[in-house]
Amino acid sequence: MSTIEQAPAGAPNTDDDAVPALALERVGVRFGGIRALHDVSFSVRPGEVLGLIGPNGAGKTTLFDAVSGVRVPDEGRVFLGGTDMTRANAVARARWGLRRTFQRVQTFGWLTVEDNVLTALEWEGGGGGMLADLVAFPTRRRREKRRRETVGAVLEECGLAAVRDESAGSLPIGLARMVEVARAIAADPKVLMLDEPSSGLDEAEAQRLGERIQALKAGGECAVVLVEHDVGFVMEHCDRIVVLDLGEVLATGPPAEIQQNAAVRAAYLGDA
Repeated sequence: MSTIEQAPAGAPNTDDDAVPALALERVGVRFGGIRALHDVSFSVRPGEVLGLIGPNGAGKTTLFDAVSGVRVPDEGRVFLGGTDMTRANAVARARWGLRRTFQRVQTFGWLTVEDNVLTALEWEGGGGGMLADLVAFPTRRRREKRRRETVGAVLEECGLAAVRDESAGSLPIGLARMVEVARAIAADPKVLMLDEPSSGLDEAEAQRLGERIQALKAGGECAVVLVEHDVGFVMEHCDRIVVLDLGEVLATGPPAEIQQNAAVRAAYLGDA
């Protein structure tokens, strides 16, 4: 994998020379003769919240798949932290620090809420291999204790402490989505991609989700990319918005500018 020193085409103008956490350079995806994405370029800085909106079929989830490694783009390149990760698989991108949620809830239904979130930290292992498991090395116990403490703090932040011992499969949709969010943020991601995260949330849960997004922004190290049909939620929490239409970037800009864009209003926002 090659490393670049500057953001590729499509990067926003910034006041510093920081390498974007995520940058797309002329990404294209085809399904047979159907062009799902064409010439998509943009970047996201650490500590920035980017909204990705557009009508159904605009290519938003396809774009998420291309960024997260579920699908390799037919054209263009995907950079994470300045490194070309276009051909890297989803596991490599996750271990680099990219996390995502899905439009359809994907929890481990047979596990408790706590253990669902704990899975985000388990890939690092406990150190010492099988022998450490068999004899319960003190270092292994200490590492497990730290992980449980981290998970406990995340559950509190996401409003899930009261259901930590319940199976994830028994939860209503709103709480199940928050389990996904908690699992995604437990390992301090560098890029967090949220696909319709407010769908099914009640007002209090949506507020809590917004608070978590703003906390990540305030930390300054995680870039958040948000696909969301709740236009009000997007306008409130995003620094910039990219509008997709028919697989192409229709407009990019701050929320106030996007709301006033005539082409965007005609294609998507309407009277929203």
